[in-house]
Amino acid sequence: MIDYFFSQYNEYPTLDIILEIVAVIFGLLSVWYAKKDNILVFPTGLVSTSIFVYLLWKWTLWGDMMINGYYFVMSIYGWYHWTRKKGDTEEFPISKISTSEKRIAIILFIFTVAFVVSVYHYFGKFTTWYAYVDTFITGIFFVGMWLMAKRKVENWIFWIIGDVLSIPLYFAKGYTFTSFQYIVFTVVAIFGYLEWKKISDSSQAELQN
Repeated sequence: MIDYFFSQYNEYPTLDIILEIVAVIFGLLSVWYAKKDNILVFPTGLVSTSIFVYLLWKWTLWGDMMINGYYFVMSIYGWYHWTRKKGDTEEFPISKISTSEKRIAIILFIFTVAFVVSVYHYFGKFTTWYAYVDTFITGIFFVGMWLMAKRKVENWIFWIIGDVLSIPLYFAKGYTFTSFQYIVFTVVAIFGYLEWKKISDSSQAELQN
């Protein structure tokens, strides 16, 4: 059983295995802090994504590398966005997505998928089934990260969809530790959605009273 899940690591450099484990640990911490609406989601996320950008570049997984590069940039933006206040009040508390933001999310998804498809075509990477799935997941995660940076409840829906699809995807690619990470991500994302929705509903009720 152990050989089935981890045999591919026999050919990996020890440093790469250690880096993947460290990136997974910080990735799990980041998602946990996101669930708790804690700003530490961003520094922990920066550590995880910077390591994954390096590893995915080595593994020539361009779609995944772009996702993590985007996460890195959006973590910096989100860190700044979450700290903005009007006096002692958060300027951008947890809230639900607006109609205009829905339109932007659709545009972002379409643009991202189109861009990744063009990159995969250019590098001749459409050689496996998961290359096609990867382009779709990239679009899902791009929207999810953008919504999380803007503190929108619906970001968790995109994370749940992307995480579920990523579990078999990363296992098929041979990155078992990362696949296990997405199992945990899925569970945390479900609870994150319920927790953020409760906060948003409570805030909305207070405004109506």
